[in-house]
Amino acid sequence: MALVLEDGELIRETFEIERFLGEGAFARVYRAYDRLLRRRVALKVFKRDFPNIDELAETLSEGRILNELEHRNIVRVFDAGIFERGGHKNGYFAMEYVAGGTLEAHWQSYGNRYMPVSEAVDLVRQVAEGLAGAHGRHPPIIHRDIKPQNILVGWDGQGLRARLGDFGLAKSVSPVTLLASAHGTIGFKPPEAFMGEDTTGSDVWALGATLYRLLTDRFPYPEMVHQGFGSGHNFVAELASPRAYNVLVDADLEDIVLKCLAIDRQDRFVDANVLRSRLAAWSPPEPEKASGSQDSTFAASKLTATRDVKAQARLEQQIRDAFRLAKTSGHLDTAADLLESAIAKSPDLRARHGSRLVQWRRGVWL
Repeated sequence: MALVLEDGELIRETFEIERFLGEGAFARVYRAYDRLLRRRVALKVFKRDFPNIDELAETLSEGRILNELEHRNIVRVFDAGIFERGGHKNGYFAMEYVAGGTLEAHWQSYGNRYMPVSEAVDLVRQVAEGLAGAHGRHPPIIHRDIKPQNILVGWDGQGLRARLGDFGLAKSVSPVTLLASAHGTIGFKPPEAFMGEDTTGSDVWALGATLYRLLTDRFPYPEMVHQGFGSGHNFVAELASPRAYNVLVDADLEDIVLKCLAIDRQDRFVDANVLRSRLAAWSPPEPEKASGSQDSTFAASKLTATRDVKAQARLEQQIRDAFRLAKTSGHLDTAADLLESAIAKSPDLRARHGSRLVQWRRGVWL
């Protein structure tokens, strides 16, 4: 039976479990409080037990990759190890906790409005910044499962920051062929993945598909989303330009997105570093005065923009609680987490309290 931790449980006399955050095929993730370093972490606990240290070491390869790729746009790992419970040895690693949540949730928070174009570009550029370090290794490390659910978005002293995580499928490509066997999520996989191959260009495709989705509220090839790797690899439909759905996407940005999503990988940006450079050089042609309020024509896949009165009242109460806590000596970080988790659910609250949150992350009470 898969291990389930309870709120308040203490792991290795260090990590106090606060609440369950989510789970994947191989692990559950909990928010925990590190009593030694006095900070919150995301504790990833594997579902299976390990008879020996060698098997655990192989499973913890994701933690090693994250630790080696130290970058502000890659999720940091603080600790890894084993704890015993009920006669079983359980592997874990403690990583950076981001109160804001995933890019998927951030995108969903806009409801039937498009995410502002500049914000979408900046967040994907930041992910490319972090991924460029992995692609620049010899041989390159490819992620193989880039998607909004594997990108965390939170606030620090500089503003909104994206961090790429979940390197559980990451793999060094062959130095001879520059290929790796393919896995991942169908809607973000390029044509070559259906033939069992992945490259740095495949990660570029996934970043392009992510940006396309943020800009248009659609997958670039929606007919592929529900197919299996063995059932279809014919990208026969013509790719619609993101400008066809979002008039605020200019010609230069359109060219970047379509180059990411080129069917032939030889026509794509070769790796994340090249894509990062193009995104960093892009600038909106004019101020995006209406971007945050422009209606999406494909709102069915998203949350409604209108929140019920009770939900909005709960968020406002959470913000008031954060302000009260911030005035208590030594609790500014906790108050910032509380404020961030509230404003992550609403663009309107981000507009009202985002600048204050940045100051709190800098350790400045205003």
